[in-house]
Amino acid sequence: MRRWLIWTPLAVFALLAIAVAAGLHKPADRTVRSALAGKPLPAFALPPLVPGKPGVASKDFARGEPRLLNVFASWCIPCVAEAPQLLALKRMGIRIDAVAIHDTAPAVAEFLARNGDPYAAIGDDARSTVQLALGSSGVPESFVIDGQGRIVSQHVGDIRADDVAGLAAAVRAAPR
Repeated sequence: MRRWLIWTPLAVFALLAIAVAAGLHKPADRTVRSALAGKPLPAFALPPLVPGKPGVASKDFARGEPRLLNVFASWCIPCVAEAPQLLALKRMGIRIDAVAIHDTAPAVAEFLARNGDPYAAIGDDARSTVQLALGSSGVPESFVIDGQGRIVSQHVGDIRADDVAGLAAAVRAAPR
């Protein structure tokens, strides 16, 4: 009867090894998604960050025009990589508003001069309060907002060339 007890540690170790191997074979998706998809934008009003562009407020999104809300920063390397795709979306007629986090007006102005300016408005979120209220975990992230101010979907990470058509279609399909 006691003979099988000798093999118990080996069996436990084998089960643990199988569990670890399964986790390594197919790692879990660690992407943090916003819980606000399908819900209204949280109330906010951000002051303008750069001269010549208005700030961003949640009430502006409930005026019947679906659009993209991009969370970015001038110091963000992937934000530079997504700049051409945002310009392509702008050329397609997609309105893009932005929330700039932990940034300064001179740095954002230089970023826009160097990489192009796809934004209709840029709000200054110096303490990331709006970013966190949106459920955004980093930069860049983009949100498709319908014409009533509800979050339709979230795009985590930089927008790549193969994402442009899908995002444009999502904005166009969003309710007015």
